[in-house]
Amino acid sequence: MPTPDFVLSLREKIGHDQLWLTGVTAVVLRPSTVPDAPASVLLVRRSDNGAWTPVTGIIDPGEEPAVAGAREVLEEADVVAEPVSLAWVHTLPEVVYDNGDRTLYLDLCFLFRYVSGEPFPADGENTEAQWFALDALPTMSAEMRARIDAAVAGEAAARFEF
Repeated sequence: MPTPDFVLSLREKIGHDQLWLTGVTAVVLRPSTVPDAPASVLLVRRSDNGAWTPVTGIIDPGEEPAVAGAREVLEEADVVAEPVSLAWVHTLPEVVYDNGDRTLYLDLCFLFRYVSGEPFPADGENTEAQWFALDALPTMSAEMRARIDAAVAGEAAARFEF
């Protein structure tokens, strides 16, 4: 995954020290065209580790989080989607990259509605992009499954960790 320029600039100043970043997860749903069939969710297979996930990314400085989610979906999967609701706000465990960089992420998980486009791995960050029925998801981490579950739960307010 390419590192955003603003992160590279910060790393020049702080080295490998822990960096606090805000990320976004975009859980994009497309309704089924078959009566009583489940909706489908857009997933991408990451090129760095082969894992299936919803679209994720880092929010640029000053960027609105929902705008960042829509941008990431378009950049990574060539799908146009619009935000519906904020579903879950939580901090992820520290990530230590192979080069020694340490990062903590605050993840803002949104539910998005499909507007248009046929998914494909548009920017090289992923090797595949496709729709999966909610009742037939591929194997994925418990964390990514929890993000999907939070987004499709239909709760009136976002979940928060305590």
